[in-house]
Amino acid sequence: MSRFLDLPAGMSRRHFASHLAGAAALAGPATTFTNTLMANAADLRKRHKAAILLWMGGGPSTMDLWDLKPGTVTGGPFKPISTSADGVQICEHLPLMAQQMHNMAIVRSMSTREADHMRGRYYMHTGYVPNPNVEHPGYGSVIARELASQVPDLEIPPFVSVGGSSVGAGFLGMTWAPFVVDSNGNVRNLDMGIDPTRLGQRLEMLATIEDRFIGEKRGPSADEHKRVLEKTVRLMTSDQMGAFKVRSEPKGMLDLYGDTAFGRGCLMARRLVERGVPFVEVDLGGWDMHNDIFTTLADRKLPELDKAMSALVGDLAERGMLDDTVVMWMGEFSRTPTINGTAGRDHWARSWSVVVGGGGFKRGVTVGETSSDGREVVGESYSSEDLMASVLKSLGISLETTFTAKNGRPMKIANAGKVIKELFA
Repeated sequence: MSRFLDLPAGMSRRHFASHLAGAAALAGPATTFTNTLMANAADLRKRHKAAILLWMGGGPSTMDLWDLKPGTVTGGPFKPISTSADGVQICEHLPLMAQQMHNMAIVRSMSTREADHMRGRYYMHTGYVPNPNVEHPGYGSVIARELASQVPDLEIPPFVSVGGSSVGAGFLGMTWAPFVVDSNGNVRNLDMGIDPTRLGQRLEMLATIEDRFIGEKRGPSADEHKRVLEKTVRLMTSDQMGAFKVRSEPKGMLDLYGDTAFGRGCLMARRLVERGVPFVEVDLGGWDMHNDIFTTLADRKLPELDKAMSALVGDLAERGMLDDTVVMWMGEFSRTPTINGTAGRDHWARSWSVVVGGGGFKRGVTVGETSSDGREVVGESYSSEDLMASVLKSLGISLETTFTAKNGRPMKIANAGKVIKELFA
């Protein structure tokens, strides 16, 4: 269980942020991993499960990446290329991922109902359509809650969001909310550069002030304040915070992933999972391409995605971590088969693809298909609920799990979605 985000009832994010801002002056430096920590991390790799979500905010055109339609009116200019998975082809602008497709699976028969960015983001993260009466937890909170006990010595939060596009914990509460960092591992309102001696002096001064002005009148609120501050300081001084220091990696490793925000985020995800964090989400936005889509994909978005995603999958496999780590790639929907008048594609949720791999998934396969023009799913289609149920099964999380919302209503995990059978051997 995380010892960091267990906040007092009723404490808001803003209130908690004020604690962090006040604690910034008390922060100590986060050290790099010690030899003992590295040994422990190697052991953790063998026994804990985790998931990494690569979130493509804006709605990527999956028929230009994973399900090409060459030679058709809707297909666009990109050509398919063969991959390391027999019979599986993907876009020519993803040559590095083509070498990793034996580790991945493409679900080409997604059909969902939310083509609005915010509603689609919520639906694809939670398995539920937005409901003003209930705030549902997203992937990260659900998986963190179910898997955090596997690593009892984990001091850093069990759900880390690199870039901050995650859906929150909903009715599961702030204990399971995302801990947001940027691609360099910086945490808002946390100053990690103060000398340890000065930290001790300031903590001693704070204790004296609190005892003098609160003294015997200390009540539950003051005790809760102290408890939150203590947990904040414990996090700030933990050796485990070294997992966020992605720039401590050798230059060769940074180059492998690509020294971009997304590349560093993917590398950080591997470091965090290696340390024991159950869920990491890494954001790569900018896919809402209503104009000039093909130039933008070929020149900018696909090279950045290709380098970082292929490095992450290959690195996890090489370190023996992929069997226990699920990697997911998806956005809130895809884009229209029809190419509009400004050489772009618009919002489309009827027929599209997601990519998964690692964990207990079958690899090197495609599931389902779309019509020759990409407009319809041929045969059985799958929803956000089905994908979520499949991810949880791959991680060994029981689909019988039921949560209780704040209104007392039972909520089935993954909204009782059906497992995508073709993803399992």
